[in-house]
Amino acid sequence: MADSPDEDMSEEREPLQKDLTCPVCQGIFRDPVLLPCTHSFCRECQVSSMKYNKRCPLCRKDFEEGQVVANRALSDACETYLKTKHTRPKLESGGEDCCNLHLKPLELYCEKDEEPVCVDCVSLHSTHRLLSLRDGAPVCKRELSFKVQIFEKKVESYKKTTHKLNNAVEYIKYQAGQAENQIKSEFERLHAALVTEEALRLKALATEEEEKIAAIQELIANTNEDIVTLKELIDTLKKEMGNEDLPLLKNFQNLKRKAQWTREDPCLPDDSLLSMGKHVGALSYKIWKNMQAHVKYNPVVLNPNSASPWLSLNADLTSVKESAERLTAPDNPERFDPCVFVLGVEGYTAGKHRWDVIVGDNPRWIVGVCRESVTRKKKFTLSTSRGVWSIGLSKGAYTASTPERTELQVQQRPEKIRVKLNMDRGEVSFWDGGTAKHLVTLTHKFDEKMYPIFGPGLHNTPMILAPGKIAVHTS
Repeated sequence: MADSPDEDMSEEREPLQKDLTCPVCQGIFRDPVLLPCTHSFCRECQVSSMKYNKRCPLCRKDFEEGQVVANRALSDACETYLKTKHTRPKLESGGEDCCNLHLKPLELYCEKDEEPVCVDCVSLHSTHRLLSLRDGAPVCKRELSFKVQIFEKKVESYKKTTHKLNNAVEYIKYQAGQAENQIKSEFERLHAALVTEEALRLKALATEEEEKIAAIQELIANTNEDIVTLKELIDTLKKEMGNEDLPLLKNFQNLKRKAQWTREDPCLPDDSLLSMGKHVGALSYKIWKNMQAHVKYNPVVLNPNSASPWLSLNADLTSVKESAERLTAPDNPERFDPCVFVLGVEGYTAGKHRWDVIVGDNPRWIVGVCRESVTRKKKFTLSTSRGVWSIGLSKGAYTASTPERTELQVQQRPEKIRVKLNMDRGEVSFWDGGTAKHLVTLTHKFDEKMYPIFGPGLHNTPMILAPGKIAVHTS
């Protein structure tokens, strides 16, 4: 019986492959060069050999570097051979895939290059760790299992985040209810002249509520999509991990590329809650032109989105005191927790500003200004070096928040503290609001937006933002 064409081709390939094999690396010649002694080697092998001596690795004859020439004929023959290698038959031993370079079964796994190799490839991976297919598969499975574990934990984390985001939606609705009640109350007091204004402000509130909820619901939807995608990725990896060793190892690099997650983890973004100050802060002042006799103006109103969960604010955001129990509020980035502080709604980058704070007989409090970037999510010592310029009362002593804790000499206990901030001169001064006596001035070149900061202490006595005087000028 005549030999098949594949068998003839295989017999022809074996001696041809030997003729095209570099005696140093045992692979098909790559950019071969010819030495004066007529022996040929891969250029890279020849260069490596010259690091030790300038002799032919086979016959040991000396040569000079300038005598080495490119062997173009041999290079062309190697290229032609490699182009036709796809026509090679499968080996009879189980029909396994073969090495593209040496036409031998893939029996080893290179841990560094993350690919299966044949026994003749060993010299090309001499500095790499080679494992059997049986030992290599668990290595890949362990890495993929680690990916699966990460994604499973991420799914659980995303589920918890989704729960928090849903809670944030409910809190926004609660905020909207609070704002609506306050707005209605104010408009009832002034309703004859303010019916139109009331409708406009309720519309603005409803619009922002819808926008904020829509934004978070979109984030929830995206998070749920991420959960589905992660689960699909987990299922894919688990399915591939159940394949035979060799298919798994051959597809490992592709699986590893797919097993990446570059999207950012979902979280409640900045400015995600309602801008309560815009709707209910100093509301009567905003309509003073029509109702001057009923206008109440506060230079500063409190930002409930920054308030510690242990603080309770009144409806018009001008009073703050300790809450009997921890309030339920989203852990948004603006909120102080665990420190018991609250900021004013408006920050300042220029100009002169003044506000009065009624501290009453509260035995512990702080009043001042702080940088917008002040720490929110961990405890810190009040100090100018931490971005807080303030004075306070604690254990019967009045101090300024300098690094060395400057003690203030106060003869008469002030019930009202006046804060004057001059951004242009870099000064914040504190006064006894009742006697107009100067207490202390702190200086700094403010290079960041500054916010009023208040710490009423954990006492039932409220800290109240005193209303300012209104002057109407006409021309």
